[in-house]
Amino acid sequence: MSELEPLIETFDAAAGYLDWAAFGPLSPAVRAEMNADAALLGTGRRAGIDLVASRVDEARDLVATVLGCAVDEVVLQPSTTHGLTHTMQGLTGDVLVSAQEFPALRVTARRAQDARGLLTVREIDPPDGIVTVDAVAEALTDDVTAVAVSLVDFRTGALADLPGLRELIGDRLLIVDAVQAFGVVDVDWAAADVVCGNGYKWLRAGRGTGFARFSDRARERIEPVLSGISGMQGDAATTGFPPPLPTAGAYSIAPSDPLAASRLAVAVRDVVDAGIPAVAAELRARAQDVMNLADRYGVPVLTPRDRHAGIVTLLPDPQDAAPLAAALANHGVTVTARGATIRVSPHIGTGADSLQLLGDALAQVATTRVVVIDAPTGELDLGALES
Repeated sequence: MSELEPLIETFDAAAGYLDWAAFGPLSPAVRAEMNADAALLGTGRRAGIDLVASRVDEARDLVATVLGCAVDEVVLQPSTTHGLTHTMQGLTGDVLVSAQEFPALRVTARRAQDARGLLTVREIDPPDGIVTVDAVAEALTDDVTAVAVSLVDFRTGALADLPGLRELIGDRLLIVDAVQAFGVVDVDWAAADVVCGNGYKWLRAGRGTGFARFSDRARERIEPVLSGISGMQGDAATTGFPPPLPTAGAYSIAPSDPLAASRLAVAVRDVVDAGIPAVAAELRARAQDVMNLADRYGVPVLTPRDRHAGIVTLLPDPQDAAPLAAALANHGVTVTARGATIRVSPHIGTGADSLQLLGDALAQVATTRVVVIDAPTGELDLGALES
C-alpha cells in the first residue's frame, strides 16, 4: 500500500464528480470532527467549549507548517476574499493584476482603489489570461508596489511561476490567491508575501475555512484598515482605541469560528500526513488521465501541459460545445461549463469509474461529431470525421 492509499480511500463522492475546483465534498474525517465538536458545544460545559476554541490555534499552526512560516504570520478568515480584501484595502501604490483574474483578486483591488484612493489598479491582459513572468515584466514600472496573482488560474488551470515572479519583482510585494493550490501543489510558499486561501475546494473542509498569511514585510507595508475587535491589542474591556496587533491577527475583524477552524485543521492534517509532494504528483497524474481522454476523442485542451495542477480546461470546437455539455450531464459527470470552455477537475481519489463516465461522454460526442463544410469551397473537413 502506498503512503497515499489511506487518504485516497477516504474519497466517497459519487462516481462522475469531477468538479473539485468548484467545491470539494466534505471528507469523512471532516464530517466526523464537525459532528463531535458540535456536540461538545452543545453541552454547555466550559471544558468542551474551550476545547473546541483551541481548534483555532491548531488550524493556524498546521497552515503555518504548510506555508513554512511562523504561526504569528497566519490568521484565519471566513474566506479567501476576506483575506484579499484586508490586503487590498491596506495597500498603497500600484498593483498589477490580470484583467481575467478571478474576482476575488481584481474586484477587491478595484474596490480598494475606489474606496481610499491610495491604490491604483494596473491591469495586464496576457494571452489566454495566463500570467507569466514575461507578461509581468512588460508591465513592471517603478510605481508598481505589488503584484497579485492566482497560483493556479481558475479558468485554465495554468500554474504560475512563483519563484520566477519573486525574482523578477524584487522587493515588491507578491500577493497570491492560493485557493486552487493550497495542499495540492508542491511549491515554496516563502516566495509570496501574502497568501490567501480556503479549504472548501481541494481540502474538502467546507466553506468558512479561509486563512491568510502576512509576512513581516507585508505587515510593514499593508495597513490593517479593517482591523476589528479580534485584531486589536487588549480585550473587550480595554477602553479607548487600542492599536492593532503586531501579528497577522491584526487583519481580522471578529473572532474565528471554531467549528470552521476544526474542519480546516482536520483537512490540512490529512494532506500533511500523506505528504503534499506525493499528493501534488498524484493530482497531476489524474489531470493527465483527463488530458489523455480528451486527446483520444479529439477535444482540444486549453490547460498548459507543462505547468498545471488539477484543473483541465477543455476548449471544444463551437459545434461540439453544447453536445459535449449535454453528454457529460447525461452520463452523470459533474464539471463546470463556462462560456466556450468546460473545466474538468479530478482529485487524487478520482477513480476509474469516474474516468470511464468521462470517456463515455467524450466518445459519444466524437462518434456523432458534425461534419464541417468549408462554405467557400464546399470541401469537407476530414479532420471533423475522426473520432
